[in-house]
Order: sequence, then structure tokens, then C-alpha cells
Amino acid sequence: MTETTPLVGIIMGSQSDWTTMRRAGETLDRLDIPWEARVTSAHRTPERLHRYATEARDRGLKVIIAGAGMAAALPGSAAAVTPLPVLGVPMEGSLMGGLDALLAMAQMPPGIPVGTLGIGRAGATNAALLAAAILALGDSAIADRLDAFRAAQTAAVPEIPGEEA
Repeated sequence: MTETTPLVGIIMGSQSDWTTMRRAGETLDRLDIPWEARVTSAHRTPERLHRYATEARDRGLKVIIAGAGMAAALPGSAAAVTPLPVLGVPMEGSLMGGLDALLAMAQMPPGIPVGTLGIGRAGATNAALLAAAILALGDSAIADRLDAFRAAQTAAVPEIPGEEA
């Protein structure tokens, strides 16, 4: 996490989600986008969640990434009380492998959107990249860094199998 005012908030329902959600932070670090992370459960710490989500915009956040499993209430609960874009990352679970969380996030009622990404670590990484793309709409420096990231990613894919990048 950087020392400047965070633009992205990463929230998760429990400490155990950090193993997955830290991927979002690592991706934001690669793009030099300031972020913060908090554990705030929709069910166990609802007042903390409400305070975080309602104060987020006034504190300078532009996007919230919310990781949750099982009932996946965290992203929807945050989206219900903030005007900021909320990107949901379903956690892999032992019961249905994260499918339950994915479906819960994807089936939000009209008027409370959650941008739902893939399950687990890939979803956390992609949530950070989507947050960067949202921020890039109004920040040319972030746009340049995101373009460079994508160009490097493309350059790392060999054209002919067996080539070293």
C-alpha cells in the first residue's frame, strides 16, 4: 500500500480472504495506484461496513473492490450505500467452489449493481485491472501505466511455441 490518498478500497469479509484479495493490491501496486485494505463483514461487522462504504467517496476513494464468499453479501451491501463502482470478487469456497458467491453477486436486484469478476485469485487480479481502467478514464498517467502494463503482457506471449520471451 502506498502512503498517498488511496483511490481504491479493497474490502473483504474475513482475514482468510486476504490470501486471494492481496492479488488485487499487488496488481494495483504494479500500476502505482494507491489503495487500502480493510476487513469488514456484512454480517459480523455491519456498522463498520456501513461507515466504510458511506464515507468512501468523501475520503477520496473512486472504486471499491469487495471480496466475499458463500452468501456474498459484502459487495451488494457496500453498493447499496455508496455511489462508487463496486467490483465483486467471489471467493473460492469448499461447498460449491465459489459458484454460490458468483451467482449471489451476479444476481443483484435492479438499481444496486455490482460488477462481478471471476472466482478467486484471477478475479482479484482482474478486479484491480478493471478498477485501473475506470480510473484511467479521468487520469492520463494511470491510462499510460495501464497501456504499458498491457503492452508488456502482450510482449510476454511468444509468437512461436518454445520461444523464450
